[in-house]
Amino acid sequence: MLRALGLGDFLTAVPAYRALRAAYPEHETILAAPPVLAPLTELTGAIDRLLPAGELERLSWDGPPPEVAVDLHGNGPASHRLVEELAAPLTMLYASPQAPDAKGPWWDPCEHEVTRWCRLLEWYGVPADPGDLRLRPPGPSPYAGAVVLHPGAASTGRRWPAGRFAAVARALTAEGHRVVLTGAPDERDLTRRVAAEADLPPDAALETTLAELAAVVASARAVISNDTGTSHLATAYGTPSVTLFGPVAPALWGPPPDRPEHVALWHGTGDRPGDAHGTETDPRLLLITVEEVLDATTRVAGQDRRHRLDR
Repeated sequence: MLRALGLGDFLTAVPAYRALRAAYPEHETILAAPPVLAPLTELTGAIDRLLPAGELERLSWDGPPPEVAVDLHGNGPASHRLVEELAAPLTMLYASPQAPDAKGPWWDPCEHEVTRWCRLLEWYGVPADPGDLRLRPPGPSPYAGAVVLHPGAASTGRRWPAGRFAAVARALTAEGHRVVLTGAPDERDLTRRVAAEADLPPDAALETTLAELAAVVASARAVISNDTGTSHLATAYGTPSVTLFGPVAPALWGPPPDRPEHVALWHGTGDRPGDAHGTETDPRLLLITVEEVLDATTRVAGQDRRHRLDR
C-alpha cells in the first residue's frame, strides 16, 4: 500500500488499510510511507510493517512481487509507476485525465479524501467503511483534560493568525481551562510565540513525538486546530474538535459531518477556492473570528466523554 505522505493523509486512509486487511487476512500488509509514521501504524490494527518511503520516490522493495499492490497515493503516472514496478498480479489504482488508460475507477477531484480510497477498493471488490477511522488507544498523557491548540500547518495559507490563537488561549485560560500548544519540530518558534503572547508558561508549548502527540490528543478535553494532521487525530480518537478551514473545504478534508463533537468552521464556497500551499493566510481563514472559535469550543467541549469513547 503506497501512501508516502503526511499525518493527515495517513489517517484519512485508515479505513482503506483496514478493508485490505480484512480482504486478505492471511497476507502481510505493508505500508510504504515516511518512517516518522511508524509509531502510529500499529494503532491501526491493519499494518504489519512500514516500508520507509519518500514522496514519489522509488520503493526500496527487494522481495518477490507482492500479490496485491495498491496506489493510495495519487491518480497519475508518478505514483502509478511506483506500484506497477512491483509487478504484482493485481494492482489497484485510479484512472484519471493524467492516466486515462489505467484499469480502475475514474478519479473524482470533488470527493472527500476518506471516501475516495474506500471507493477505489470497492471497485475492485473490497468492501470498505469510510466511518472506520478510529485508532487504538495510545499511551497515557500528563496533559489529560487540557484544551489543545495547534496553530501550525504545512503551509502559511492554512494558518489562522497566531495572534488569534493567542487570544483564544487567553480566553480559555481565564475560563479555567488548562491550555497547551502543539506543533511540528519546525513550528517551535510559532508555538512559543503564541504561548508568550497568551501569557502561558513556557512549558505549555509542547515538544512531542508523534506517539506522544496521539496520547495528548486522545486525552484532551478539546482540540482547536488548523486543517492539518492534528485535527484528524482528534477525529481518530473522538476528541471534541474545532477545525479552521481556509483554502480547502471541509467537504474534502473535514471530519465526518454526522459527529456533533467535531465542528468545521468555514466561510468559503466551492471545494478548493484557494491555494493549499500558499504563502499568505487564505482570506477565508481571516473571516473566522476569535469569538466564533470560542463559541464552537464551548459547544463541543461539553460532549459526554463516555459517549465518545464508546463510538
